[in-house]
Amino acid sequence: MNQFTFESKQKTILLAFMGLGALCLALSFFMDAQPAHARFWSNFLHNTVFFTGIAFVSLFVMTAFITAYAGWYVLFKRVWEAYAAFLIPGLVMLGVVILGLWTGWHHLYHWADPAEVAKDPILEHKSSFLNKNWYTLGTLIIVGAWIFFQRRLRSLSLAEDKLDSTGDFSLHRKMKVVAAAFLPIGAFTSAAMIWQWVMSVDAHWYSTLFAWYSTASWFVACLALTILTVVWLKSKGYLEQVSSEHLHDLGKYLFAFSIFWTYLWFSQFMLIWYANVGEETVYFNTRRHEFPVMFYGNLFINFLVPFFILMRNDTKRKYGTMVFTSLIVFFGHWWDYFLMIKPGVLETASHLGHGEDHGEAAGHGAEHLSEAASHGADHAGDVAHAAATHASDFVSGFTLPGLLEIGTMLGFLAFFLFFTLRQLEKASLLPKNDPYLEESKHHHVM
Repeated sequence: MNQFTFESKQKTILLAFMGLGALCLALSFFMDAQPAHARFWSNFLHNTVFFTGIAFVSLFVMTAFITAYAGWYVLFKRVWEAYAAFLIPGLVMLGVVILGLWTGWHHLYHWADPAEVAKDPILEHKSSFLNKNWYTLGTLIIVGAWIFFQRRLRSLSLAEDKLDSTGDFSLHRKMKVVAAAFLPIGAFTSAAMIWQWVMSVDAHWYSTLFAWYSTASWFVACLALTILTVVWLKSKGYLEQVSSEHLHDLGKYLFAFSIFWTYLWFSQFMLIWYANVGEETVYFNTRRHEFPVMFYGNLFINFLVPFFILMRNDTKRKYGTMVFTSLIVFFGHWWDYFLMIKPGVLETASHLGHGEDHGEAAGHGAEHLSEAASHGADHAGDVAHAAATHASDFVSGFTLPGLLEIGTMLGFLAFFLFFTLRQLEKASLLPKNDPYLEESKHHHVM
């Protein structure tokens, strides 16, 4: 079967999970103990960036394959076209984050408070890039440009289906031009957006490898979700000509880029550790000591598991093994983005909370001045003890993903899949006039 039908039962299941996600998101808002509903907003930002990134990297890898004259992926390229279309709802959700930035609904970013920037030399030095105007215009213009290229490639791909002859390459030549134009644009602009959306959560920290690292995480998550989607479609009788040979190549990409992600993880960590510059080491120091399960678990799930399972060549052809590995790896890179975002948001929320406490204390400062002076040493000891024990404190929704975080992720995933399946039913799953279709049909791995 080449025409996908989005059945009512499938819609009901996905809508139920979307409802679960909305409920968990609402509960994280009303049950949040952190200032400015930090748990709610960090969950929203985390999942928005994660799934929008999967959409972006789907578009990027398609343009790379088109430019490189690749043919093996053509039989399932409509899956990536459908993924890439999620850039549109992704931009809408990022618009909510932007609205919250301007209205003061959230305090996800330390640099967004002018009062904090004025008294912080590091934030002031970065303010030409880390500011609300750049964040807003950059997101709207850059993601808007991604959407333009996505829609242009999609329209050309669908127009190919209507050609009378498979020997007409005129539309595919146009696709190559569009793809080649997008590659440098996507590469440079995605780095800028990753710095804005994710890295600036820890505004005092920076890494020249961060854009590579986080994009690799997106790509591995995209590959894992692609394997799951393709296997599910085959189980429903679709994509009949997609074989274990295609699964094998997807598995090779999953294996290779899991190692590449680990290489970037190690390079970023090792160079910062070796240089021992306080402005850089604070990022890893916080995560190693205050989030040890997340920090070491990240490496275990995203490197050791796929490495040892996919090392053997034959495991990449086994549907059950690939599904199991893909489920773990997909969750692992969602976990990776959790670790990128949550500690910085928690620190900003804690700073905000202390600021409120200090503001309240200032009102009573004169009354307690003499008492504070007489007990200054005891107070300093209490503060030091509190700081020493803070690392061991468990903060719901931040130290580890809780049930609300898992539920929210399932809701976003259901929304992503619902949108994807709606796109799949709009066109044939088989791009019948793609010039590389026959190559894909006869794809064989030695």
